[in-house]
Amino acid sequence: MFKYLKQIWNSKGLRKKILFTFFLILVYRLVAHITVPGVDASALKQIMDSNSLLGIFAAMTGGSMDNFSIVLMGISPYINASIIIQLMTVVIPHLENLSKEGEQGRRKINKYTRWLTLPLAFLQSYGMIILLNSSAQGQLIADVTNPMVVLPIMLYITAGTIFLMWLGEMITEKGIGNGISMIIMFGIIANMPAVLGRILGLSQFGDTTKLVPFLIFMALTFVILILVIIFTEGQRKIPLTYTGKATRGEKSVLPIKVNQAGMIPIIFAISMVTFPGVLAQFFQNAQSPLLRTTAEFVLNNFSTNNPSIAYLVVYFLLVVAFSYFYVSVTFNPEQVAENIQKRGGFIPGIRPGSQTADFLGKTSSYLNLSGGIFLAVVAVVPLIFTKITPLSSGDLIISGSGLIIIVGVIIELMRQINAQMVMHDYDKLY
Repeated sequence: MFKYLKQIWNSKGLRKKILFTFFLILVYRLVAHITVPGVDASALKQIMDSNSLLGIFAAMTGGSMDNFSIVLMGISPYINASIIIQLMTVVIPHLENLSKEGEQGRRKINKYTRWLTLPLAFLQSYGMIILLNSSAQGQLIADVTNPMVVLPIMLYITAGTIFLMWLGEMITEKGIGNGISMIIMFGIIANMPAVLGRILGLSQFGDTTKLVPFLIFMALTFVILILVIIFTEGQRKIPLTYTGKATRGEKSVLPIKVNQAGMIPIIFAISMVTFPGVLAQFFQNAQSPLLRTTAEFVLNNFSTNNPSIAYLVVYFLLVVAFSYFYVSVTFNPEQVAENIQKRGGFIPGIRPGSQTADFLGKTSSYLNLSGGIFLAVVAVVPLIFTKITPLSSGDLIISGSGLIIIVGVIIELMRQINAQMVMHDYDKLY
């Protein structure tokens, strides 16, 4: 281990990228503690203690919501913009064509995503302000009906989201790893010490009702962690044979991962499954009996603190559905089969062309079904655990979705580091 770290440190280019990445992550953590002016911190603390749904967002943003930071919403508007753009690629032919144009097309799609993030962040900032203010027992913001009071706060929060998006892109371009994923990961990690301290603090003062379930969940988390690592690295190797003049008889493999979608379905599903609960909180005090009854029904059945069967089923199905959707956008069996045929390759026992494309499509679909179900199981197991124990969602040191995100980010980070080290060794030889 020490030798491996020494090799990383001796690679000048890699060392600079890692230090640059950690510097920007440090900037993110510092910004997360800058409170928006004009907010009552004591009223905000009461909201976080009493509202488990908002606690989920606080966990994902690394405590930014706990002190009404300028990065209050984290990068959730960017994630929502990504979901919308991904959905639009199926509907709008121009976006679908861009998704097939390789790196240049992805850059244009990312540009559209960034532009869409701005209005979404501005609108979500207003919704979050109204939601938090309506949930407060006191007055969180002095005069929420005054545009001169609310508009500057909205601009602060929107600017914070755009700043985080820029940090993520800077990490991706000049640092190491995927910047957006890194920010999400460190936001999750930053919440762990607070959860651990709260549980141990309660035990110290004689309340041990949550300690034993917490320790059991820690052991369960370790087992799930091992399974997630094995699952993330799992792949189906499809044999290939090439018959070209320069490659006659050459054998190779086409690896298709079991978890082709990575952590993306989890992130998308979280955004979708928590949205009804957030929206319902706006209408729980509505004058219309129908709106009020509907809001109460949604809050009772889509609460992360006490998840209902409906919540678990919807969450499970959303993870599986987004797995299929994401892979359908990113993996094109016809294009892969065409590339294999152009290089003079074929899968033994299967004709090149349409039969190869059908075989790859079916194989990908079977693997994706297994991968999606596994992701969904890992996502809902901690929620089921909170349903049968005294623990709430806020008492879990990490959720199943958070575990998958962290494992996925770390594995991808290690791949990039190893690739950079190979390039460093190659440069030394030549």
